[in-house]
Amino acid sequence: MTDDMMSMEGMPAMDMAMMQACMDACAACEQACTVCSVQMMDGRMMDCAPACMNCADMCHTMMRTMLRMQGMTPAVMMSMLDACIAMCQMCMDECMAHADMSPVCKMCADACTACMDACSTMRDALAAA
Repeated sequence: MTDDMMSMEGMPAMDMAMMQACMDACAACEQACTVCSVQMMDGRMMDCAPACMNCADMCHTMMRTMLRMQGMTPAVMMSMLDACIAMCQMCMDECMAHADMSPVCKMCADACTACMDACSTMRDALAAA
């Protein structure tokens, strides 16, 4: 952890393995959402494509924010985590509508669920710090 990251209130007590798990979940979700957004079903784009791309962008931003936390406060970081959780929930809901027809949508929904869980764990830890 860099000195800049350590200067953020609550960071010295942060579990780095948990933070890494959250970044990994965000990266995996970004990838799954990107793949899902370009899939075709019977020659047409799946309805979940916009939600998937928005979720991919949010997961990328969340991951990058955790990598570069200078100037962040716990309240701002928690707001970012809440936004990521909300975006993953929306994408998961959209993809679950196609999950029985598309293994890609099922994979995307599962990645969204894992990302929501990791972000919730991270948020809870920040709130407790």
